[in-house]
Amino acid sequence: MSIATTSRLIIRRFNREDAPALLRYLRQPVSPCFYDEKLDSLAAAVREAEARADDTSQFAVCLKESNLLIGHLFAYSGENEPDVNTWSAGWHFSIDNQGKGYATESVSALFNYLFMQKNARRIYAWVEEYNLSSRRLCERLGMRLEGCFKEFVSFTDENDEPRYDDTLSYAILKKEWCVV
Repeated sequence: MSIATTSRLIIRRFNREDAPALLRYLRQPVSPCFYDEKLDSLAAAVREAEARADDTSQFAVCLKESNLLIGHLFAYSGENEPDVNTWSAGWHFSIDNQGKGYATESVSALFNYLFMQKNARRIYAWVEEYNLSSRRLCERLGMRLEGCFKEFVSFTDENDEPRYDDTLSYAILKKEWCVV
């Protein structure tokens, strides 16, 4: 079941067949914020794809012509939010598919889905200060920078040492949203 399609992409639920592509980009995540999603085998990727298939907050981003997984989106709302109409969104793409406009295209479709189908009032994203491509994506989507939280989160680096990153908060309201 897809939640959205664009001219080049399908945004849908994960399935077991996504495991090899999921392994390709989660074997060595580019950003420290995704190190906890690191996968080391096809069997682990199958388990992860199956778990994501049952997780309503996870969305596979696939090429329309081949249905090949190139990244994923996630969006959360509920008990951890100040109100149920506030959603947190994020994204992670295969390094091979960065710089092609897929993030803008798919996240725009996700925002349309959240605002129009899920009745979101506000969407926000956490972005590490050094993640220039995600910062530019937020700006292209019309999100405003709301603040910087110094040493807000701790990730482990490649050597399993704690790394404290400064995190930026971007947000957009439904009344501010216009399709990108």
